[in-house]
Amino acid sequence: MPTDAELRRASAVLKTVSDAYSAKMVGQERLRMSLLISLIAGGHILLESVPGLAKTTAASTLADTVKAQFKRIQCTPDLLPSDITGNQIYDAATGSFRTVLGPVHANFVLLDEINRSSAKTQSAMLEAMQEHQTTIGGEVHHLPQPFLVIATQNPIEQEGTYELPEAQMDRFLLKEIVEYPSPADEFEILGRIDSGVLDPDRHVESAITLDDVRMLQDVASRIYVDPAIRNYIVSIAYVTRNPAPYIGEERARYIKYGASPRASIAFLQAARALALLNGRGHVLPEDIRSLRHLVLRHRVLLTFEADAEGIRSEEIIDQIFGAVPTP
Repeated sequence: MPTDAELRRASAVLKTVSDAYSAKMVGQERLRMSLLISLIAGGHILLESVPGLAKTTAASTLADTVKAQFKRIQCTPDLLPSDITGNQIYDAATGSFRTVLGPVHANFVLLDEINRSSAKTQSAMLEAMQEHQTTIGGEVHHLPQPFLVIATQNPIEQEGTYELPEAQMDRFLLKEIVEYPSPADEFEILGRIDSGVLDPDRHVESAITLDDVRMLQDVASRIYVDPAIRNYIVSIAYVTRNPAPYIGEERARYIKYGASPRASIAFLQAARALALLNGRGHVLPEDIRSLRHLVLRHRVLLTFEADAEGIRSEEIIDQIFGAVPTP
């Protein structure tokens, strides 16, 4: 369990990041929290929304606040796996091949519109996310640490897109749905455009270092999680797989597949990160409840019938949490 001094230091670092982020981003507090949780927990995040809601700006702004390497990959149907991981190029001057590492070899990688890339390219990226390494010409190249992938996808365009398979979606720690800004926030956005704050060439000054990020991850890994809360997490995952006795046959028929053990691991990691963001050295049941949609919306898969009747995964998730006693 982290000491009070470590918690104070972590809180100071997080405040610095949040202040630097808010200097450029308007509103989107939920998005800020989700990005920070992913960073602290050492996982990856999938952002989904209609175009123009600052997903790319949020990702680049977070990267700007950390003195780290940032790469942006714009996904297209003709993007090849080697365009992401890297390739070997023949050097005529030396008569030998040299390895050129791809853009995935960075601390922060923005994978823009991941559903526009082919299944083969998606697999190469998701393998790098899982293994934290790439293989080029038979040589293994480890990715830098920390390593965070922020992937975005647009749900309203179907032409020229390749939907992520369910098994691949499971590899993302969190999935955030980015909402439209409030009228007040949108008014502020217009003001910041006039002032030049949102100019693409204007970057946030680096606020923290990679060592600070590693410190946050280390402190978060030692946040105390009571056995009762661990049992709460396991019970929730179990109910997603066996819903009928808990939420009734009528609602259970909408669930095609429940959450895998990755969901339990994600709850544990994300809850520790959320507790640290709130300045606590221990996880509360409220942390698990507040993370329910982020962790489960891409893991509790619904049937076609649910989609046809307009049933959203968040509704089913809320019912599952209502059926599991809170410790």
